[in-house]
Amino acid sequence: MRVVALISGGKDSCYNMMQCVAAGHQIVALANLRPAENTGQTDELDSYMYQTVGHHAIDLYADALGLPLYRGFIKGTSVNTGRVYTACPEDEVEDLYQLMKLVKDKEGVEGVSVGAILSDYQRVRVEDVCRRLNLQPLAYLWHYNQEILLKEMISSNIQAIIIKVAAFGLDPDKHLGKTLGEMEPILLELSEKYGVHVCGEGGEYETFTLDCPLFKKKIVVDSAKVVMHSADAFAPVAYLHFLKLHLENKQEESMGTFLVRSCSCEISCTDDDIFPSSGECEPPKNIPVIWKSLKHNSLDFTKTFQNSGKSLSGYQWFSSITAHFLPSKDKTAEDAAREAFSSLRANLTSEGLKMKDIILVHLYMKSMKDFSVINSVYVTEFDLCPPARVCVETVLPDGVLFCIDCLAHKYDMAADDVVHDEKLVMHVQSISHWAPASIGPYSQSIKVGDVLYCAGQIALVPCSMRLVGGGVRSEASLSLRHVGRVLEAMSQRTALHHVITASCYVTDSKSIPVARSIWRKKLRECKKVEDSEMYHDETAVCGLLAVVVVSHLPRDAAIEWHVVAVVDDPLQRKHFAMKMLSEGFQIECESVESSSASCASVSVRLSMISSSTSHLDLDGPLHDLVAVFKEAVNKLSEDCSASPLSFRAFFKEHVFDAETLQKGLQEYLEKYLEEKTPALILVPVVDLPDKDVIHILCWLS
Repeated sequence: MRVVALISGGKDSCYNMMQCVAAGHQIVALANLRPAENTGQTDELDSYMYQTVGHHAIDLYADALGLPLYRGFIKGTSVNTGRVYTACPEDEVEDLYQLMKLVKDKEGVEGVSVGAILSDYQRVRVEDVCRRLNLQPLAYLWHYNQEILLKEMISSNIQAIIIKVAAFGLDPDKHLGKTLGEMEPILLELSEKYGVHVCGEGGEYETFTLDCPLFKKKIVVDSAKVVMHSADAFAPVAYLHFLKLHLENKQEESMGTFLVRSCSCEISCTDDDIFPSSGECEPPKNIPVIWKSLKHNSLDFTKTFQNSGKSLSGYQWFSSITAHFLPSKDKTAEDAAREAFSSLRANLTSEGLKMKDIILVHLYMKSMKDFSVINSVYVTEFDLCPPARVCVETVLPDGVLFCIDCLAHKYDMAADDVVHDEKLVMHVQSISHWAPASIGPYSQSIKVGDVLYCAGQIALVPCSMRLVGGGVRSEASLSLRHVGRVLEAMSQRTALHHVITASCYVTDSKSIPVARSIWRKKLRECKKVEDSEMYHDETAVCGLLAVVVVSHLPRDAAIEWHVVAVVDDPLQRKHFAMKMLSEGFQIECESVESSSASCASVSVRLSMISSSTSHLDLDGPLHDLVAVFKEAVNKLSEDCSASPLSFRAFFKEHVFDAETLQKGLQEYLEKYLEEKTPALILVPVVDLPDKDVIHILCWLS
């Protein structure tokens, strides 16, 4: 990919260029924004977006690299400072847009190298510019461990000096002009004592690169002066103003060859303890069942299932919006998709909601071959902050293109004047080593209050966006690592043990024990980080897992994880479990309530205990299943005001009379829960673990 590098002169933009080259991209141009000449601020500009200290030496920096340099002036200011950026003519971001447009027109670039590590403010704005210009942002340093990153920069022979200090413990007289190697022990000590970001992500210091392996010549500082910007007694702010610099030739052996860390995006599975024995890998044999009043797979998808009521905190679930499509009819798949979304919009409108209020979508497809058509319609329905999304192919009836169910949220401002938590959206579109970029119309995660609703994760290698090799074991580990990284990025110190409900979709029954084993292994790793006593009962603490077999996943993946997590104290969560027998079946129920009492998850499994092929009556087991669910809801603490919102029933498609299942569950839900009846979502699947024939996950909020 032909890439333009956004440069400030600092270490981060330089090392990201090295990462781009290591990834096989070609840096063809440099771009830099500097203070406008009429501002009177020739060195340090008070900008949220740009490092300007050292900008006088940028021309020399470009000469050292031997690349064309495009420069523009920062004419705007920080006008639009919200979490989401929309174009504003007076904003300094528009200066970047004009510069990037010029470079694209002149150089034909396809990507932009960005040295962002932690700043969502900068990332969101660069990504907005790239989106408008159809450029791919490349931010390989994003959310990388800063201590490791600093060591890598030093070991990769980046010769950068400190040119600005602005933190307690950094002394202009002692530290300005020092190299990264000289500063490393000091920065590590300040990080330990005072929480200083070792890479300067809190604005503690800024750097200028004098040499790196990409440079054809090196920059030499002949003279500079210290400018005191703020003589604070505890944290003085000062910077170096270069007076004279020159270029020197480098020895040939130090040019063009360099080492960056080997890519850690991929994962290799060699730990025997995470793998089940070969016997455990054998899927259970399907038991032939004959139901009374059998009408195989006659579920009437023309009927829209009942939506849930609205919870006290403004949540509502909308279920089974269906796109009907038969190729023989005079209607395209695109038409069917538009009709389905029109139905969803009407449903939302009737409840005083809009598409922007949706925070989580489940998209169940008849065939992944139709994905591009459906996605082309889907992308037009949402704005810059789309909901998190789970997308799988499963065994839907003929004539059904896809089914959607979704969770929407909106506070009732008229009835509640309390100040609420803002909806936080993570929609990272930059290629990195962190986790897969969100290159489609979905966000990696959305946080409302203390709950994180995540998108489904498959095992894409972040830096290449290709599926990892090595089979289901590698895929399971890598995709679950993505989940953990998204959780941590959304809320510091949040990890897998904060998950309260998880769904794992696999495409082969033999993958079920693999998924379970890797889930347990990752939770054990969480234990090593936290107090081991906290995890005496990992199921109770960590939430509920459902593993189901579907026919196909995006990108031909073998496994996809979807989780909802809560930023709470897992020690204080409440757990309920019970079992009962019901006419040849066993019912197992578990519930986990968050320590904040803001939400809960309930799991109910119906499994066969008889291998008889005689006629079985489904009515009794369905009655008991819903009764057990009702008891679990009643066991929630008095402090918990969460309402049942979704009742997702994964069921073996070849076993059930789906219409009987639908009618029975709906009847008993309405009987037992009345006005608190959740949205019923029926999901036919290829297989379930062990002898399970139904696995229900219910979300309460």
